[in-house]
Amino acid sequence: MRCRRRPGAGVILLLDTHTLLWWFADDPALPANVAAAIDDPANTILVSAASAWEICTKTRIGKLSTGQALCEDFSGYLERYYFTPLAISVEHGRLAGRLPGAHKDPFDRMLAAQAIIEGIPLATNDAALEGLGAQVIWAA
Repeated sequence: MRCRRRPGAGVILLLDTHTLLWWFADDPALPANVAAAIDDPANTILVSAASAWEICTKTRIGKLSTGQALCEDFSGYLERYYFTPLAISVEHGRLAGRLPGAHKDPFDRMLAAQAIIEGIPLATNDAALEGLGAQVIWAA
């Protein structure tokens, strides 16, 4: 079990959906420095409502075979790991729809918009999100 977070200390970080899934699965594809940042109790880790939407959508259509338990208790998982949910606002939606570029994935566009508006880095290996204007850590 992870340590309880200390509000106000450390950095704030938004997790991309694959980062969240790799974290929960203890996947070795997640770089050690990113895992350490997520695990650091001084840091505030945000998880977007867009990630819940994406995981449950992909589970429903058969593209994500490991998502069922997470879909059934998404908020519970966030609470157990002391992650903070990030709701989608009208402003997030407006920016996600207006971001320039060819990236068409609505989940990624929403995460990029949230990172931009909230002024926080996005933990992702998807360099295309940086191309949308989001500050990213780890992009491959």
